Amino acid sequence: MKVRISSERCQGHGRCYDLAPDLFGEDDEGYGQVVGEGVVPPDKERAAGLAVSNCPERAIEIL
Repeated sequence: MKVRISSERCQGHGRCYDLAPDLFGEDDEGYGQVVGEGVVPPDKERAAGLAVSNCPERAIEIL
């Protein structure tokens, strides 16, 4: 499983990195970004799903 954030849709609410700080971080302007290559370890899949479902802009995709 991998995750991706659409920079066109992200509005910088920060829910992704609050819910899954091992998978997401923020850039210099406060917008979400994927940590590393976006690969989600099996033990972090639930956190990735929470981040996806809590993004108000639906900017996060599970690949």
